[in-house]
Amino acid sequence: MIQINYSAMTDKDLRQYFLKHREDKIALQMYLDRLSKRSNKKVITTLDDPDFDEKIQAAIREQMEKKG
Repeated sequence: MIQINYSAMTDKDLRQYFLKHREDKIALQMYLDRLSKRSNKKVITTLDDPDFDEKIQAAIREQMEKKG
């Protein structure tokens, strides 16, 4: 099994990786941990949230709309 070095990834790379590998909950947790350390980013959801997928998709749509 290949070991992924999430710490070596930039925030952008980690986000892109998670979007391509949505089953990788560790990648999501690493990304959320990074976001929670910044005051200007909000945590969207948690791993045990029953509405996890819907919240992630809504947040992605929101970001895409902002970027135009």
